[in-house]
Amino acid sequence: MAREGKLSQEQAATDLHRLIKGFQISQAIHVAAVLGVADHMAAGPRTSDQIAAAVGAHPRSLYRLLRALAAIGVFREHEHRRFSLTAMGGCLRSDAAQPMRPFATFIGQAYQWQAWGHLLHSVKTGESAFRVVHGMSNWAYRERHPEQNAIFNAAMTGNSRRVDAAIVAAYDFSRFARIADIGGGQGSLLAAILTANPETRGVLFDLPHVVATAAPVLEAAGVQDRCEVVGGSMFESIPEGCTAYVMKFILHDWDDADCIRILQGCCCAMQSDAQLFVVERLVGPPNEDPAVKLSDLNMLVGLGGQERTREEFAALLRAGRFRLADVLSTSAAMSVIVGEPV
Repeated sequence: MAREGKLSQEQAATDLHRLIKGFQISQAIHVAAVLGVADHMAAGPRTSDQIAAAVGAHPRSLYRLLRALAAIGVFREHEHRRFSLTAMGGCLRSDAAQPMRPFATFIGQAYQWQAWGHLLHSVKTGESAFRVVHGMSNWAYRERHPEQNAIFNAAMTGNSRRVDAAIVAAYDFSRFARIADIGGGQGSLLAAILTANPETRGVLFDLPHVVATAAPVLEAAGVQDRCEVVGGSMFESIPEGCTAYVMKFILHDWDDADCIRILQGCCCAMQSDAQLFVVERLVGPPNEDPAVKLSDLNMLVGLGGQERTREEFAALLRAGRFRLADVLSTSAAMSVIVGEPV
């Protein structure tokens, strides 16, 4: 944004044109992820024909896809239509340390695009476009479509790896004997916390169809014996008897009224000396943090929720019977908001 005053009209139009066509890049990366092309470059450069044969794609068309992605730095094109991985492309490998293939696979699903195609409706009405397009919530849709639920869960677990490590590094959870992860998905964050704190036990709580697929994640981390898995709705009951309650990327899914219901439910389930840890992105100052503000639009379109400022979270906590005790920054551009029941 700081460049704005120095741009010529021609350059401004060129930059805007590039942004307008951003969906093309997103879909091209999605196709590369679905086909798994990065895995076939893991051992070194391969020709586009070799990769096409391996993934079952039309050779000429796959070459056109790869050269386009090479032009923006996802892959590297060499002589004779040979392609290799860049650092970004390496993140699309199935075994990447920072796996982005599951998220790229999820983000290009037709039902997601269809909802975003109705952003105008959300902006004019404040309603979730997803619910208007599909006639149900995200959660209900994925419960009825197990294959999409599996894609979503894999994306969230993949995205969580870097964030989970940053949360564990930002706060010492060792003093808590029993930690509940509310809306914890497949349990990646709770697994990371338990791995770092061998004396701690955990409770993974989420909708039944979500936690039904958590066992492989917990077993891979070696913490399944210290983790109780509970299926249920956070609007109906919250597991009791824990000394810490964690909610990562939960409150941004909901409007203020629903957030307050969730927080009040947590407060009722908590002992007086327990603590709440809310992990969310904080909306920053004007003209900054595009990733957070685009995520805010995604919450509007998909769920009717929103990203919030520090002050808005403080107000939510007060309404939910908590006091804002601290806000901790992390290396993953997420914040850990610490609340204490009042």
